[in-house]
Amino acid sequence: MSPHGAARAPRLLRPARQETYERLFSTVYVGLMTNVLLALTCAPLLAALAIVRDPIASWPFFAVLSLPCGPALAGAFGCFAGLGEGSTDVLRVFRCSYRRAASRALLVWAGGVAAVSVLVVDVAAVAPTTWGPALVPFFVTMSALVMTVVFTLVVLLADASGPVRLRPLVLPCLYLVARRWYLTALSIAVLGLAVAVILLKPMTGLLLVCSPLLYVAWATMRFVVAPLLSPAAAHRQEA
Repeated sequence: MSPHGAARAPRLLRPARQETYERLFSTVYVGLMTNVLLALTCAPLLAALAIVRDPIASWPFFAVLSLPCGPALAGAFGCFAGLGEGSTDVLRVFRCSYRRAASRALLVWAGGVAAVSVLVVDVAAVAPTTWGPALVPFFVTMSALVMTVVFTLVVLLADASGPVRLRPLVLPCLYLVARRWYLTALSIAVLGLAVAVILLKPMTGLLLVCSPLLYVAWATMRFVVAPLLSPAAAHRQEA
């Protein structure tokens, strides 16, 4: 071994800086606590998923039980944004973000659930017809687009520091989501994976893997709709 290699060997074994460990532990703590708060706010839905063996067959019932997911996601997104600013006070940040966006996030989620329910009924109606196989992909794509726009609107609500008018944001969100379709497709895949894990193992999925997957989807869609963020939120994202 050359003298230079011997001199560099101790550096490779040198432990990481204390700030790195603190950042790692803070990230894990925020993720786990966010999962717990999501589980508490979505407890009725989780209880039903644990009892009912075939949730897909009872989808209207679960569509209604999913309504608290909108405000819960707003609270989780507030925790993700707070983590980027170095805050680990998960309970306070979640509560503030939840209360600030609860009514509008619930309205947005309810509208998305209603739209997707209509599309699901349309799929069931046209599937047996002659044109069914050609129309089903259209309805599936529209359902994914609706839920992506709903998810994006909740991202914007979580970043807003005050009241937000939803109607002027719908078309810009739709445009940005369609414009960067590749990032939208990534978010849809990540959210689909999260839903699949929760359907298979409700408590395990929500308590362990929910936050990492939601964080990926949140960060991706937050980048997609960056032009619509408030100046303060946009500054935080650039930082």
